[in-house]
Amino acid sequence: MSNESSGNVNKILIGVLIVALIGSWIYFINSKSEPVITPEAKLATVDSSKNILNAQFIAATVQIDSLTLQNNQLSSVLLEKTNEIKKLKSNIANILKKQNTTNKELAEAKNMIAELNTKLASLVDDLGKEQLKNKVLTAKNEDLTNQNTTLNTNLISTTKEKDRLQDIGSTLHASTFNIESLRVREDGSERKTTNAKRANTIRVSFQLDKNKITPTGPQDIYVCLTNPEGKPIGEGNSFKTREDGQRTFATKLTVKYVQNETSFINFDIKENIKLIVGEYKVEVYNNGFKIGESKITLRKGLF
Repeated sequence: MSNESSGNVNKILIGVLIVALIGSWIYFINSKSEPVITPEAKLATVDSSKNILNAQFIAATVQIDSLTLQNNQLSSVLLEKTNEIKKLKSNIANILKKQNTTNKELAEAKNMIAELNTKLASLVDDLGKEQLKNKVLTAKNEDLTNQNTTLNTNLISTTKEKDRLQDIGSTLHASTFNIESLRVREDGSERKTTNAKRANTIRVSFQLDKNKITPTGPQDIYVCLTNPEGKPIGEGNSFKTREDGQRTFATKLTVKYVQNETSFINFDIKENIKLIVGEYKVEVYNNGFKIGESKITLRKGLF
């Protein structure tokens, strides 16, 4: 072989080696930029994405359940939003429950979870506004309740005051008193006297004035007689007054009163024991109130 032929062969071999080297470089570069993904690797990637979406979905679900429990009485608008969230939640759950979930389905689930979180944030904001509105309404209701309580209290007080005034207004009034001390003998004859030793009867008369409120009918009149020592004269019978407590009365009269007419009362108080010198007080009561009084003085050594 000549030197020229040997040189040509060498050139050809060098060219082949260069082409092979360039080819290996190209393969190496391509293998680095686009690694071969096996089916097992693809499944692991899908499962990892699914787990992330599951975690996001569970977090959103917990918040939704908490809001539902705390706000079981929602307005119609909020209830509609809650129903939309429940529907979206159901669709996401159906995708994530699948055994073999595709990348497309996971992408749909991801978008729906993003939409779910957006709706959830909007619901939280609306619930805050609703709760604030409810607080204002509660405060107004409490204020109205307090006002009604005050009005009822005032009404009760007014009614009681009206009844009290009606009660007082229907109480009779006594006037024009005339009190005499007498000595009444066994034969019925009598003689006026101011002598304490001689007198054995006190005669009382007075007038029941006109009253437009007191209805026609029987009225109980209690007459109390107190001696100069402050002791009540009577047989121990007592009645309850509005202002003076229990009082012992000397006599009780039941009179027939006619509405808005004047009545004249006349009666005797007879005492078995001897009367003493001094001032005697006569007090008349009706409806528990004192309606009039008068006095008489018995002396010593006079007729």
